[in-house]
Amino acid sequence: MSEHDLRTARSAGTAPVDAGDAGYRKSLKTRHVNMIAIGGAIGTGLFLGAGGRLASAGPSLAIAYAVCGFFAFLVVRALGELVLYRPSSGSFVSYSREFMGEKGAFVAGWMHFLNWSTTGIVDITAIALYLHYWSAFTDIPQWTLALIALAVVVATNLISVRIFGEMEFWFSIVKVGALVVFLLVGIFLLVTGHEVGGQRPGPSMIFDHGGVFPEGVLPMLVVIQGVVFAYASTELVGVAAGETADPEKVMPRAINSIVWRILVFYVGSVLLLSMLLPWNAYEEGQSPFVTVLSRLGVPAAGDVMNLIVLTAALSSLNSGLYSTGRILRSLGAAGSAPRFTTAMSRSQVPYGGILLTTCVCVLGVALNAWVPKDAFEIVLNFAAIGILGSWTVIMISHLLFVRRTRQGRLARPSFRLPGSPFAEILTLAFLASVVVLMWFDRDGAGHMTVMFIPAIAAALVIGWFCARSRARAAQQERAAEPSAPPGE
Repeated sequence: MSEHDLRTARSAGTAPVDAGDAGYRKSLKTRHVNMIAIGGAIGTGLFLGAGGRLASAGPSLAIAYAVCGFFAFLVVRALGELVLYRPSSGSFVSYSREFMGEKGAFVAGWMHFLNWSTTGIVDITAIALYLHYWSAFTDIPQWTLALIALAVVVATNLISVRIFGEMEFWFSIVKVGALVVFLLVGIFLLVTGHEVGGQRPGPSMIFDHGGVFPEGVLPMLVVIQGVVFAYASTELVGVAAGETADPEKVMPRAINSIVWRILVFYVGSVLLLSMLLPWNAYEEGQSPFVTVLSRLGVPAAGDVMNLIVLTAALSSLNSGLYSTGRILRSLGAAGSAPRFTTAMSRSQVPYGGILLTTCVCVLGVALNAWVPKDAFEIVLNFAAIGILGSWTVIMISHLLFVRRTRQGRLARPSFRLPGSPFAEILTLAFLASVVVLMWFDRDGAGHMTVMFIPAIAAALVIGWFCARSRARAAQQERAAEPSAPPGE
């Protein structure tokens, strides 16, 4: 089957169709998808988390960002090939259903839900903490701020996909604009030799303070587990493909652009930060960009960066609600999620899934009321497991897809994951190594995260036994119906 035959089969309704794809409007424009791709690659992991990681790993953090960014690109490139084969709002859940069966889709979908529902709790907690930075909000309880933030983002998500796209577009504009301005300022300081905190910047700042590995290679390996999660939103661009009018043109450009964004924004920023100040001048809990700007005497540097990380957290919450709504609708249409998750509003928004995610986030509001100091760490562990599970499913689905193309049963699009199947196997080995690193992280949250895996696996098994009768009934119903083109 050629690529032309694949397009013909898709338009004729003989290609596989996800029942959860029906009813969506193709309202996301090219600029929306491009900014969703950018926003997925830039978040609080860079704006805030890079400070503590620089303090522990030194300039070798740039290597960690480059390595993890390489594998994040392979994951999203594999997903991109699947998207070009068959665009679906169910994204990798739909592909895992086709190539791994409904059990695979069940695991993929609920791991994604675990990731983004708990990430939503992290986001609303972070938003409340960032708002407390300003004196105007210090007297308002943390849980109240978390609830208000959740209500605002949920309300805008429920209006229409166009509103979601616009919000994400402007959130990404703020994040990218801030990074570009800082990079230009940093390059100016390097070129002119302007002192930063009484020290002259340059490459010597790296080599005069212990080199690339000031504390050895081990600290770089330890931070890799945290760096992986900095790229956790990159796969969301695949979900957006189902509501894009021309994914064949839009998706390849959006996905390929992730490479240079990783190189410039992550690797470039860390190298620049390492040449502006000694690595041990940075500290955990403070944005490295604020550290530099405050040493330059820039007024209100903390206020500006706090606004940016607040934007990043709002962007993450916005994207999480969007993606889980679509993923849960795909699960619900196949009988693997409660029936109400298939509900659509008049503006073609899958509000059932969005509201289910919101309910979990409300539990996060309760955590903010009961244990405000520990709410962030409690749920971060679950989000980490969900991320690794989602990425693993994407690569396994792609492996099985490639196997079918070699059997002549399917056609690969021209936009492909390079190096397949070696690339998939290498990525799966890398993800497994991250779990091993987490297990040996006895002093951090990584060890506790791995200890949760058996409990989550048991919950998935129990959940499947509860849902399998509905899933089989839905499968039989789909088999009895005549094929129809997507959207009908």
